[in-house]
Amino acid sequence: MHPESRYKRTRRAVYNLTVHVVFVSKYRRSVFTKEMLVRLSEVFESVASSWESEVIQFNGEEEHVHLLLSYPPHKLLSSLIANLKATSSKTMWREFEPTLAPVYKKKVLWTGSYFVSSCGGVTIDRLKVYIQEQECPDSSHR
Repeated sequence: MHPESRYKRTRRAVYNLTVHVVFVSKYRRSVFTKEMLVRLSEVFESVASSWESEVIQFNGEEEHVHLLLSYPPHKLLSSLIANLKATSSKTMWREFEPTLAPVYKKKVLWTGSYFVSSCGGVTIDRLKVYIQEQECPDSSHR
């Protein structure tokens, strides 16, 4: 793969913003079936697309899901995450209420919190070395 191909472009930016996101079911209840995880993947992909973003990878277990998400710099990550959670919760309740209703008294799906970690092609230590190795302009060139 050509090194430049991992970067995306907008009119004003060249970027590669990727994060690992984890959502946990409310009270960490084991509610997700395989069918629900398939549908969650579709919902997340649809929401991400509408935000000019991309779900690179998705998977989950009975009580939590993982997303590897790429997004542009002009989008606010916390707002994107809030939209992913809200839309998926509404969709799951609309389509899987018989499965969710015995578990939850209210129409909730996710905890109020989430996990997010930035991901990149190089380590922070390598970036520090790269920045330190930049040539500083000589003061005589002023």
